[in-house]
Amino acid sequence: MRERVNEALAFLQKRVDRVPEAVVVLGSGLGAFAEALEDRTAIPYDHIPGWPVSTAPGHAGKLVFGSAGGRFVAVMQGRVHYYEGYSMEQVVFPVRVFGQWPVRNYIATNAVGGIDHGLVPGDIVLLHDHINFMGANPLVGPDTPFWNPRFPDMTFCYDRDLMERAERAASAEGILLKRGVYIAFSGPSYETPAEIRMARILGATVVGMSTVPEVVTANAMGMRVCALSCVANYAAGMKEVRLTAEEVLSEMEKASERLIRLLKGLLREIG
Repeated sequence: MRERVNEALAFLQKRVDRVPEAVVVLGSGLGAFAEALEDRTAIPYDHIPGWPVSTAPGHAGKLVFGSAGGRFVAVMQGRVHYYEGYSMEQVVFPVRVFGQWPVRNYIATNAVGGIDHGLVPGDIVLLHDHINFMGANPLVGPDTPFWNPRFPDMTFCYDRDLMERAERAASAEGILLKRGVYIAFSGPSYETPAEIRMARILGATVVGMSTVPEVVTANAMGMRVCALSCVANYAAGMKEVRLTAEEVLSEMEKASERLIRLLKGLLREIG
């Protein structure tokens, strides 16, 4: 895997002449941020050696370099998921490339279902912890310092300084930002009402099918992590309706303008 990561990194370094100050990963229906970058350079995933290609709805499958909030950034316009049939090793391949570069800041976004009764579609949640219910961990394998350490601590995997900066940026933009705990299921089926009740008892406030493997890997490789979740729907059983992917994408389109402002504000704060 390290050879494939180095091959992908060499490919990117020939096309980009400096290390990005941050990588921003855009979740389902949130690709508009990449389109708003200044001096954009877009590279389709299938052009990058070894890079997994997105197959989920609302994921354009492009790596875009450019400026936002006065910072030079790499933006993943879509990610890959465990439920697409990729291995955990493939899911975190992009994180490995950025960690090897090395990019210092890893900012993840995602679309989630709201578990907490105080959340409504359209809310933006700043993650401060997570529960890995995917049944797999991306660090399974040989103990390799920096690359794949055996027992990395996850107490502060969501960087406290970046969280404070995100909240300052949200306040400056007049955006309500709530804190929450993300629980990750493997998918691709949506959770059952019983699973959501269980998740609420465990302390989760939002639910999704991504992000946790990347956060674990980024933290293990020494990157600072910040994660923002956009509530797309009420989780299963909270309303007498069926969940659909179309509903998620529709709600994310509505939230994209606020998310773009928040991400630019956060990038300014990082600087």
